[in-house]
Amino acid sequence: MNGLARRTFIVLGLLAAVLAGGTAGFVLLEDYPLLDAFYMALTTIATVGYMEVHPLSPTGRVFNIFLIISGVSTVFFAIGLMTQTVIEMEMGEAFARRKARRMAGKLKDHYIVCGYGRVGAGAAEELKSAGVPFVVIDRNQERVDSALKSGMLAMAADCTRDETLREAGVERAKGVVAALQSDADNLYLVLSAKTLNPGIRVAARTSEEESEQKLRRVGADVVFTPYSITGHRLALALLRPGVFEFLRVTSRNMGLDVAIEECKVDASSEFASKTLRQLQVRRELGVIVLAIGKAEGQMLFNPPADAELAPGDTVIAMGERESLHRFGLLLRGERR
Repeated sequence: MNGLARRTFIVLGLLAAVLAGGTAGFVLLEDYPLLDAFYMALTTIATVGYMEVHPLSPTGRVFNIFLIISGVSTVFFAIGLMTQTVIEMEMGEAFARRKARRMAGKLKDHYIVCGYGRVGAGAAEELKSAGVPFVVIDRNQERVDSALKSGMLAMAADCTRDETLREAGVERAKGVVAALQSDADNLYLVLSAKTLNPGIRVAARTSEEESEQKLRRVGADVVFTPYSITGHRLALALLRPGVFEFLRVTSRNMGLDVAIEECKVDASSEFASKTLRQLQVRRELGVIVLAIGKAEGQMLFNPPADAELAPGDTVIAMGERESLHRFGLLLRGERR
């Protein structure tokens, strides 16, 4: 039970207890009918000033004095407690927002998710699952509060403004997700991010296919059209259900410890300048090499056994997460 529910329960319980006690007192001491006793107790606690339902005896008047004192005290206590609860909630949310801004300013090698709609929320959840540092920016305070409640760093701001991106540490960031509602806003965001940090990687969404080339011209590294991708997946699910299920499992990790990762070959790695046949990564580590991205830009899919790993190459592999972690350490020249 959260704080608001617990305090509401306490307030209602106290009011009910005082009202029940007052009703019982008037029934027992003054022999009031139950409805009259309840009405008398309620008007007394509410301090509305109505006249007595029936004339009170001296004993009844003494009882009524104590009922007035206890009832008014309970009402004031209830008002104070609920006011305190509301203030604490507002202060807590404000503190969480300020804390998120402070922490965002200290991030390094992180990602910035601009827009927390359906696309942005999905990207944020994926980054959260990957365990990488990131911050969410959205103009809508309700969306920001939702992200904060999900355990994410979030800021309510306009991410098309340079000062907002600087506050989010764009100069130290690894990448930006441009998931704003408007293609024009995404275009402006990509331009601003690339101006502030030319080396940052930007993935952008677009609603219209004709906007894709514009986003690429201003520096977007990857551009997605959600509606086109969804349509492709729907058709794939009907035409090639096995392929669709494979992609679904590997891309969403549907309860399995299987993933697809990429890692760059370091010059200090013992894997550098060796062929896949020599390395035997599938037998030794249980990792399947799906593709090798050569340093000069060529992508070699389903590489043969005599394919050689050169420093600067990017290896895309699939396997269990622990195996992929060990494989990545070896590619980077680090010991297991």
